[in-house]
Amino acid sequence: MNCKEISKPAISLLLDAVYQKYGYDFRRYSEAHVRRRIINRMTMAGLEDITTMQSMVLNDDTFASKLLQDLSITVTEMFRDPAFYKSVREHVIPILKTYPFIKIWHAGCSTGEEAYSMSILIQEEGLYDRTTIYATDFNQPALNRAKEGIFLSQMMKEYTINYQLSGGKESFSDYYTSSYDNVIMKQSLKTNIVWANHNLVTDSVFAEVHLVLCRNVLIYFERDLQNKVQNLFYNSLVNGGILCLGSKESLQLTELHKAYTGLDEKQRIFKKKY
Repeated sequence: MNCKEISKPAISLLLDAVYQKYGYDFRRYSEAHVRRRIINRMTMAGLEDITTMQSMVLNDDTFASKLLQDLSITVTEMFRDPAFYKSVREHVIPILKTYPFIKIWHAGCSTGEEAYSMSILIQEEGLYDRTTIYATDFNQPALNRAKEGIFLSQMMKEYTINYQLSGGKESFSDYYTSSYDNVIMKQSLKTNIVWANHNLVTDSVFAEVHLVLCRNVLIYFERDLQNKVQNLFYNSLVNGGILCLGSKESLQLTELHKAYTGLDEKQRIFKKKY
């Protein structure tokens, strides 16, 4: 099916229906992202038109759940963009060490790989005992997987390379145990992680924190929604707090671009001005 065969008003009606019945608001997500995911679900379900899809969304909770999973963003990996984590060690950790206790908010944590990455980094830098990591997402099945901390063994080679390139100080295999085709992250990494359901689109400030990480999520939002979420992060950060965005995201075109200074602008690491 050609993406252009579905009109923008038809997509809007579908997203309105999703919001009215289930409370999940995708109406200000990027049209290109939403269109791709809708087309993919229609193709997989063998549907010929979006009107039929809308009817199924409203009357079939199982189908609706599949579409909600499609529309959410679950692309992630451990120590994704190793240069970013290396920069965190260099520019962010020295600032965090000045606090008697540390609160980190990992917004849009998906299935948890990046939250576990931060947990490992914080442990290696000697800060784990005074740190709480709040890992949030609106996708409950993804959060459930994150809590379990079970990942495919076949991914460990790639993750190990990422870890080493990020400045890892130990043997990556020390952080998990193998079980058949899976690995299970060590319990010590989970102790100070609080997993919680939070929707960046509809929910308010989550907590007052020293560090916000939200990487490669805002690129799926339209400009006005990006500004809304950026204000959410700004209001969540303490003065001098740190914001980390994804490699394709920037503060330059947002309302708050003058409210931060760059710690490492290439790696999208910013410090909130006092």
